[in-house]
Amino acid sequence: MEDFSFGRELRLLTPSHYSRIFNEPARAATPLFTLLAKPNDQDKPRLGLTVAKKRVKKACQRNRIKRLARESFRLNQHTIDNIDIVLMVKNGIDEQSNEEITKQLTKLWRKINERCKPGAPKPPPFKKRPNKSAKSNKQTR
Repeated sequence: MEDFSFGRELRLLTPSHYSRIFNEPARAATPLFTLLAKPNDQDKPRLGLTVAKKRVKKACQRNRIKRLARESFRLNQHTIDNIDIVLMVKNGIDEQSNEEITKQLTKLWRKINERCKPGAPKPPPFKKRPNKSAKSNKQTR
């Protein structure tokens, strides 16, 4: 029988876990979410959540989104390979229904799993945006 728990071993817990993924990750996105992922050497997928106060103002809405994301991951963990995933939210997510959020997450788990398979094309390197202060200094000269 498959275990559908979501224990500590299925979570990204430390800043070093997160920073490893932010360095050249595979990406998948919808209008509500961005997923970053990298294969791991564990025997299970792991999930990290970042729901910024800047994107979702109310704590009860941030908690609702995190609860829905954890539940969706818990139910889909057996279809996901051994990858570490960081889920980030976008503006407007707090206005969406639970059904819409769950539907988009289910689609994203499949998409990110395909992008992390061996032999999948590597993502292009991330280009940092130019610094705004440096740009304004050039204009004032």
